[in-house]
Amino acid sequence: MASSIRNEKSVNPVLRISQLDALELNKALEQLVWSQFTNCFHGFKPGVLAHFEPEVKAFLCFILWKFTVYSKNATVGQAILNIQYKNNLAQTEKYQPLSKHQKLWYLIFTVGGRWLEERCYDLFSNRQQQSFCRIKSYISFGSGLLKLCGLLNFLIFLQKGTFATLTERVLGIRSVFCEPQSVRQVGFEYMNRELLWHGFAEFLIYLLPLINVQKLKLKISSWCSPIAGLSNSENTLAAHCRECSLCGEWPTMPHTIGCPHVFCYYCIKSNFLFDMYFTCPKCGSEVHSLQPLKYKIEMTELRV
Repeated sequence: MASSIRNEKSVNPVLRISQLDALELNKALEQLVWSQFTNCFHGFKPGVLAHFEPEVKAFLCFILWKFTVYSKNATVGQAILNIQYKNNLAQTEKYQPLSKHQKLWYLIFTVGGRWLEERCYDLFSNRQQQSFCRIKSYISFGSGLLKLCGLLNFLIFLQKGTFATLTERVLGIRSVFCEPQSVRQVGFEYMNRELLWHGFAEFLIYLLPLINVQKLKLKISSWCSPIAGLSNSENTLAAHCRECSLCGEWPTMPHTIGCPHVFCYYCIKSNFLFDMYFTCPKCGSEVHSLQPLKYKIEMTELRV
């Protein structure tokens, strides 16, 4: 009774973006299952799955196919998006589930084809005999031809909106909504607010790289601190030798830039390389010449 009612349901076309989202969700699920499976073998010898990786992946995909397409006529990604497969070879426009032959051929094309490609690559990659090289060239040609057909199918899908993959087109299976989709109503206030914030974010992304944040920071710090005089006397220079004007620590390899303030070599060099118009954060003097400090400062002055 339930199957007869299901067969009477009308077909609801699926948007292109929904079909592509379902494919991406399927890929993400396969990667998640494979990563969780490989985590179980972290305590074993490295490379224990390397020789049987195509077979293990095929087995896991078979399990997923058994509990998704075979039992529910829909992949995991389609089930999340309220989508299922319809037998498009049926003459009626009403919903018809997939036949067993379509489900088996779907398994062969998706899982078997991927396993055959990976296994053949491992078998013929290191063989140098002429016969093996010829078989490898044939397989490569067939793989390239299938990818070209997949590209043509994708272009047709973008135009017509049906059969997102070559397998679906060959088997005659079509994605439809399980239930009619309700119309989404979005308020204009929400839309305007989103457009405003997106526009503001794009403006900041364009504007921020044009602002020299380091120079602006040094300029603000110079405004907040008292401006020192530009005296070049020995006493004034020695008084500033106890700390770097940038990091505030005891200067390592002290250098000057022509003003009475002292900097660590790496502090002043990195800032000058970052900004060729660098100015002293204490007095605002530009870099005239980067010279090592010639005055000797006793280490006992650290205690002063």
